[in-house]
Amino acid sequence: MTTSLVDTISIARCIDHTLLKPEATTADVTALVAEAIELGTYSVCVSPSMLPLTIPEGADLKVAVVCGFPSGKHHSIIKAAEAALSIAQGADEIDMVIDIGAAKAGRFADVQADIAAVRASVPAPKVLKVIIESAALTDAEIVAVCEASVAAGADFVKTSTGFHPAGGATVHAVRLMKQTVGDRAQVKASGGVRSFDDALAMIEAGASRLGVSGSAALLAGAIPTGAAGSY
Repeated sequence: MTTSLVDTISIARCIDHTLLKPEATTADVTALVAEAIELGTYSVCVSPSMLPLTIPEGADLKVAVVCGFPSGKHHSIIKAAEAALSIAQGADEIDMVIDIGAAKAGRFADVQADIAAVRASVPAPKVLKVIIESAALTDAEIVAVCEASVAAGADFVKTSTGFHPAGGATVHAVRLMKQTVGDRAQVKASGGVRSFDDALAMIEAGASRLGVSGSAALLAGAIPTGAAGSY
């Protein structure tokens, strides 16, 4: 697809430029920040141990940090404490992972309580995104978890960590999530969003934010098939 400058800028402002590889170093994250500023992405998304970040004065760049990542099997108290520390160290947004097992068992009240515990540590205007790992859920479970997220005060529901063997974002899941939350929350698509066409498809399905590790290649209009480290 040939992209216009306007299209590229518009897509860039939807991107959380992401680096969550376990082997990521401080130097890698410094380079991530520099690249995000050059590309004009909305934010960088990093692991909590990489905080605090040095963002150049005047840079229009938010900092998103994961929580309970990638399994979601952390106790709610630990997730809330992790989120609170990230906020204290400069995070603007928290991307938390739910307890997927609780959702699979139909314990949606527990899912809601887990999210609410983190929400209490992420006061507005700080942003809370809830990673539901949509590829591991049925449609009915996606709907129920999205409802629990909204009820707990989430600002976004998010498809995936990018680390689950079931897969990442799909157009179907994004569309269903947006249909469920409506105007009550936004949708972030992450996990396997590698090409400009992928990005457009997710946005057309209802996503307003994208988690992308290969942002430069995506914005250039192409990225190698099967590129490692996507989020």
